[in-house]
Amino acid sequence: MLADLIAGAGANLIAPAVLFFALGAFAGWLKSDLNVPDQVAKTLALYLMLCIGFKGGVEAAAAGLSAQMLSAGGLGLAMSFAAPFLAFSVLRWISKLDRATAAATAAHYGSVSVVTFAAASEYLRAIGVEFGGYMIAVLALMETPAILAALVIVGGRAQSGDLGVKPHLWREVLLNGAALMLVGSFIIGVLTGERGMTRLEVFVGPLFQGALCLFLLEMGLVVSRRMAAAPRLNLGLVGFALIWPVLGALTALACARFLGLSLGDATLMAVLAASASYIAAPAAMRMALPQADAGIYVSLSLGVTFPFNLLVGIPLYYALARIVWG
Repeated sequence: MLADLIAGAGANLIAPAVLFFALGAFAGWLKSDLNVPDQVAKTLALYLMLCIGFKGGVEAAAAGLSAQMLSAGGLGLAMSFAAPFLAFSVLRWISKLDRATAAATAAHYGSVSVVTFAAASEYLRAIGVEFGGYMIAVLALMETPAILAALVIVGGRAQSGDLGVKPHLWREVLLNGAALMLVGSFIIGVLTGERGMTRLEVFVGPLFQGALCLFLLEMGLVVSRRMAAAPRLNLGLVGFALIWPVLGALTALACARFLGLSLGDATLMAVLAASASYIAAPAAMRMALPQADAGIYVSLSLGVTFPFNLLVGIPLYYALARIVWG
């Protein structure tokens, strides 16, 4: 296992996307004026959602509805909703976070990171491991339940009153732009299939890696600057952000093995369980729990867990999956 892990980590560390992330982090740490304009970053994010969703839809259409797809979807929904309750208890135990901040942080660790999923997908493709296109649908399913779970944890109340009568909150949660693009592109991919892929092959294929590199460069800049402004992070919180993803991945692998998922699908399920949202969850938590400390949950998910998964976690989860699958 150790040799496989070292080899996998080494291959991942020299991938262009990971190196561009490191470049961005280094530039941010040095306080360079290197910058990706906000509108460009948002455009890149939408482009990545379109590519990931569309390609997944085409692959899912080719594979058809299967027992594995239903099993993976059910597992993803269950884990996304249950994880915040456990994470909330752990966070309250190891730290002195207030209830709202702990619930908001827990929501991030029940939801998922699309970019981590994209990096894991590219890693599996690079080493020749096949996985089902329907895993894009599983990713989409795991975006929202964790956010709803956080609202249950705090009793459905934010500082300004009852969340149940604030339709704009549910609109933000259910119609988040990135999630809507992901789901919509997946459906379009399913409907158009190979015919659609023929027309968009260049747009969603060869250009994807370049866009991912530029987006991760921007993520590196954001991470380094967020971490520089995160004075409240302590050893317990950082430890949670590193250990919780591994525990989530192990749980997902055990469940995936029981359900009979393939090695590639199980690896991606582990990656999803280990990832932390920094797009959909922060947007929803800003509205739902305005009193929660965004400096905590954004810094942990984006500044600690995201780079850990990108640099070490992905090859680690694959190595663990290989052991479980024999």
